[in-house]
Amino acid sequence: MPLTVFYSSVTGNLEMKKQQQRIEMVLDSKNIKYNYVDIAADENQKALMRELAGDPKALPPQICNGDTYCGDFKAFENAVEAEELEKFLKL
Repeated sequence: MPLTVFYSSVTGNLEMKKQQQRIEMVLDSKNIKYNYVDIAADENQKALMRELAGDPKALPPQICNGDTYCGDFKAFENAVEAEELEKFLKL
């Protein structure tokens, strides 16, 4: 299954918006294909994101590879810094 980035198109949180843009920018720059799933448009996707993350209060952005949870923005950034992005994304 493809990589999925859960995000929210409706957020007043500037930090969240920046995090979502950063993930998109990094994945695009590395030509990593992914599905961008808007949880604001679909409650079922929000529930799925939280179920995969194992956290009923999880907020976007969250990243999964198929049904395997990869992590949140902080874990993504740590992987980028450590040059272990492919490992983090389970590619």
